[in-house]
Amino acid sequence: MYREGPAPGIPGAVRWASVSPGERPVRVLPDGCLDLLWSSRAGLLVAGPDRTAHLSVSVPGERWVGLRLPPGTGPAVLGVPADELRDQRVPLADLWGQAAAELAERIAAADAPGRSIAAVLEEVALGRLRVAGGPDPLGARVAARLAAGATVAATAAEVGLGARALHRRSRLLFGYGPKTLARILRMRRALDLAGGGTPLAEVAALAGYADQAHLTREVKELAGVPPTRLLPPAGA
Repeated sequence: MYREGPAPGIPGAVRWASVSPGERPVRVLPDGCLDLLWSSRAGLLVAGPDRTAHLSVSVPGERWVGLRLPPGTGPAVLGVPADELRDQRVPLADLWGQAAAELAERIAAADAPGRSIAAVLEEVALGRLRVAGGPDPLGARVAARLAAGATVAATAAEVGLGARALHRRSRLLFGYGPKTLARILRMRRALDLAGGGTPLAEVAALAGYADQAHLTREVKELAGVPPTRLLPPAGA
């Protein structure tokens, strides 16, 4: 019911699509990203950067198509600082006005052979990136260092910013400070390892947690459930 793939025109971006199987909430984990969304029921939306898991409720059969913008890229596409969208789902018309209505018309015509809604979303995002002069390069640098496990202090030193300046720039680019982003990216790294079959005790050590109990506490705080609830069933 869910599929995703790279968005070729925007480094690090992901096209995704899903069809809701029912009315049970879907747990969407925080990832430091902003999403440009289209729903067959709600139209065009923006998903801001979440600090904790968002429970998305859809009607049965509702179609979703999204363009997930990598950490630090969303503000250049959407035209607003990331912290103004933190923990929110906002109608795109509230941000873009008439441009959102024009995009809706393009999407309505995207059923022709060889076209897709995801491709339209990517084309529009790419055009806005060009007008903005591209994303702030600091975003990719900071996110990459934190995703690799670097400390906030080491990351600040590497990009040549003081702690306060890095925090201020991070709020604009990611929606929250570098410590929160580091926690979220570490959780994602840990869940990727665990999803590949690595035992949780080993995952904790590899991802930089003090121990498995620390890993479990962090995942519960960010995702709302322990890591075992987020892993595929054994043998799946």
